[in-house]
Amino acid sequence: MSADTAHQKPPARSGAAFALGWILTIGLNVVAPILTYNTLTGDHGWSEFSALLVSGIWPVLDSAVNVAWRRKLDEFAIVTLVFLVITAFVTLVGTHSARTLLIKDSAVTGLFGLLCLATLLAPRPLMFYFGRKFGTDGTKEGVAEFNGLWQYPDFRRVMRHMTAVWGVAYLVEAALRVVLAFTLPTSTMVILNPFLIYGFLGGLILWTVRYSKRAQAEGEARAAALAGAAAAGDGAAPA
Repeated sequence: MSADTAHQKPPARSGAAFALGWILTIGLNVVAPILTYNTLTGDHGWSEFSALLVSGIWPVLDSAVNVAWRRKLDEFAIVTLVFLVITAFVTLVGTHSARTLLIKDSAVTGLFGLLCLATLLAPRPLMFYFGRKFGTDGTKEGVAEFNGLWQYPDFRRVMRHMTAVWGVAYLVEAALRVVLAFTLPTSTMVILNPFLIYGFLGGLILWTVRYSKRAQAEGEARAAALAGAAAAGDGAAPA
């Protein structure tokens, strides 16, 4: 962050709401799909493709719960809905096989990576909206405060750097999942797939938090240096 923004922090989200959101996310995106797939293929004799298709309902439900919970459709929710539409489209077209469906999942995350990189050409990159979504309390005041940070060059640089890293990382994740889909059994990929998705996501979140803190610390150091230089200049000025 810049020296001017070193001490400005948007209000934090409620800890309980944050924890509940992550519990729902993990339950509906990791636990429920694996249990559904194993139950349908192991106990009910469903095909791998049909079981994978039904397992995908849980992430859709997670997005619907989030939109209903927040009672508004913001930029983050719109991005989520767009990718749900893309997922539904790529799932229903082409050859209907379990391996193809897994590869199409990789295409969706690859498209997300491309979207991140494409927004670097937009007035504000995608990570700006993600940062506003998860880095504020969602009130008008918190959102306005976060929006106001865009006027500072260092803040803009940080947002664009984050967006570039997320975009490249998701292109790598998509390529890795395509390779694994061709080399591992479908039953193994069903278990591994969520851990790849959330492993990359967790790593990116951890990097983002550390990078943000480092950028803020550098901004505070610059602010202190400028304040010291200004004080020294005032002290040296003639009476």
